Amino acid sequence: MDQTSTLARLHGMDDAVWQSHANPLSVWTRVPVLPLLALAIWARVWLGWFCLFPIAALMFWTWINPRAFGPPTSTDNWASKGVMGERVWLNDARLPIPGHHKMAARVLNGFTALGLIPLIYGLWTLSIWPTLLGLVMVVGGKLWFIDRMVWLFDDMRPHHPMYQAWMR
Repeated sequence: MDQTSTLARLHGMDDAVWQSHANPLSVWTRVPVLPLLALAIWARVWLGWFCLFPIAALMFWTWINPRAFGPPTSTDNWASKGVMGERVWLNDARLPIPGHHKMAARVLNGFTALGLIPLIYGLWTLSIWPTLLGLVMVVGGKLWFIDRMVWLFDDMRPHHPMYQAWMR
């Protein structure tokens, strides 16, 4: 089983969900999820076990978000192209992508993953600076990754009718 079908199955992503997720509202309403999740985890100091309610709500929002908005009227925008680029990246097993895009994606995903270290440490110890550093690295790395996916999509679209069909 390839990466696309495994991840798609795990998240319940089919063509209709991907089209809805390409709505810029879907993209931009996911950006604050990690900072809000960090705040909810930090709130264990004030809320005790009740912090699990906002954590659960944010986890639910993360899952429902790609389904919450209809397909965009236009996909000629940064956020939509970023989502479609992620689909292209995940479809690498079927339609190989250029090596420079693979390398950039790996580096950015590594940078993002590295940001989890100070983030988790900061949340565990309730230290503000590691928490903020981790948030900047993870959110910044993800946004940079999405920007790179826009580039990937723009590079791959002219050569594949399936990718051309995603544009509106």
